[in-house]
Amino acid sequence: MMTARPYDAVLCDIDGVLRHWPTASDIESSHGLPTGALAAAAFAPSRLHPAITGKITDEQWRSAVAADLAAICGSADRARAAVTDWSNLVPRVDHQVVSLLTQARTVATVALVSNATTRLEWDLARQGLDDLADAVVNTSRIGVMKPDPRVYVTAAAQAGAPIHRCLFIDDTAANVTAAREVGMTALHYRQIEDLRSALAPLLNTAPDAQHT
Repeated sequence: MMTARPYDAVLCDIDGVLRHWPTASDIESSHGLPTGALAAAAFAPSRLHPAITGKITDEQWRSAVAADLAAICGSADRARAAVTDWSNLVPRVDHQVVSLLTQARTVATVALVSNATTRLEWDLARQGLDDLADAVVNTSRIGVMKPDPRVYVTAAAQAGAPIHRCLFIDDTAANVTAAREVGMTALHYRQIEDLRSALAPLLNTAPDAQHT
């Protein structure tokens, strides 16, 4: 028996839910870096935050990371080579998540919402994910990052749904808490069954003509 649709939009995080990046340990080892050095340099707030709020481009961010690693690597050229190899890593796509979001899109609007650099759209396209959702909210394009409430307001607006009619999915607890605080239903994602259960009430509704 079909039930009333519980949500008008599904807003889903990308990294840690839809795709998963491999470790850089082999790259670090081959370039004389200690384990964890690439992540420590790249994801230090002073480096990452400007990149995911659009203050600098993805290319500028990666260049800055290489500069930070030069002393550890022993030379600027070696550091740039390490960052180039790291930049060429390809994440694993969780095709079960793809399938569930594709099903959800037949009955609701689906948007991807990511704290990301200006490279996100290219990354999605190279893995055939650029048509998975109705909208992509890339924080480097809007100037604020999760868990800033403005990200959620923007995502709901781009999805064309009232905030209280959105289901937000993220693997970071602080981002989930922020979504709830603005009035969304939110799921702290840990495994595929979490998503399957959260979407079950939605997938049990009749397809919406707007989404078919």
